[in-house]
Amino acid sequence: MDLYEHQARQLFAEHGIAVPRAEVVDSADAAERAARRLGGRVVVKAQVKTGGRGKAGGVKLAADPAAAALTARQMLGMDIKGHRVRAVMLAEPVDTAAEFYVGYALDRAAGTFLAIASAEGGTEIEEVAANRPDAVTRMPVDPEEGVTEERAREIAESAGLPPETAPVLRRLWQVLTREDALLVEVNPLVRTVDGRILALDGKVTLDGNARFRQHRWGAEADDPHGDPLEAEAAAKGLNYVRLDGEVGIIGNGAGLVMSTLDVVAGCGARPANFLDIGGGASARVMADGLRVILSDPGVKSVLVNVFGGITACDVVADGIVQALETVQLTKPLVVRLDGNNAARGRAILDARAHPLVHQVTTMDGAARRAAQLADAA
Repeated sequence: MDLYEHQARQLFAEHGIAVPRAEVVDSADAAERAARRLGGRVVVKAQVKTGGRGKAGGVKLAADPAAAALTARQMLGMDIKGHRVRAVMLAEPVDTAAEFYVGYALDRAAGTFLAIASAEGGTEIEEVAANRPDAVTRMPVDPEEGVTEERAREIAESAGLPPETAPVLRRLWQVLTREDALLVEVNPLVRTVDGRILALDGKVTLDGNARFRQHRWGAEADDPHGDPLEAEAAAKGLNYVRLDGEVGIIGNGAGLVMSTLDVVAGCGARPANFLDIGGGASARVMADGLRVILSDPGVKSVLVNVFGGITACDVVADGIVQALETVQLTKPLVVRLDGNNAARGRAILDARAHPLVHQVTTMDGAARRAAQLADAA
């Protein structure tokens, strides 16, 4: 359950993390009035729950209220990676001397949280980690101990951050724990030319399972401004999370799907989604899942990775065959079946002989094939 930037900044401010003054508006006229209240010169930022908005023209500096109105008019209604811009945030600009990255994320594999920090903020942290891994510090945090003053200083020092960022690290941990979040990040956290430490941008992902404790964000689950494919999948009862990649993924069981994402990434491709069908690999579930995944224009191939257990592989294969009768398959579909009745399932797909369906018997091989097909598309 992702929050908008302005909602994340609201949480930061409530927990003592300084943020520049800002207002959220949904019209050009309101943007002009807000800009006047903020001093005239403002940064106009599209409010969408996706990354890459700066490259898409969703972040611009406006020199005066009239320019703010024009910029807001241009942004409102924009489509950024499938997200319609229905509101913009106007923030007072600041003169920065240095930019940093700080955040906490759930490490599911280790069963703990990771503190992530870098002295190279202001850009995608994934790019920094890929190009200069030594520039990103990752330190585990014991959930019971939390981030003490000493631990905050250790994180800051390890990442090469100035000592005055340590209090922000402690307060950001409070946001994570008190707001039932799975991810909190500030990028960039800046030191201004006059020595202030401010959070200019942020991201917060809340744990949907804790919605009963976080009543004020309850409506976020049905937010029409969120990802339209995730909304469509939720309406169909699918456990789907959209990612920024080209290989669509369907699997049965969260652990298997997560492993599949990792293997696909290891083959040099990017997963386009997380879709766990659990034990319900019926024709309807398969058809719904394929429709959602194929609706993503970024998808170049689809990988179905199933280990037959309670739901046997022949049942999964039947579901795929029946789904192909109602779904127009426009992208290559790689299928890997293993476990209970795997041979029978493969025979069912062989008999169907769809030209876009490719069967591979191993997980690594299926991931490689899906990556190759996506690259060739």
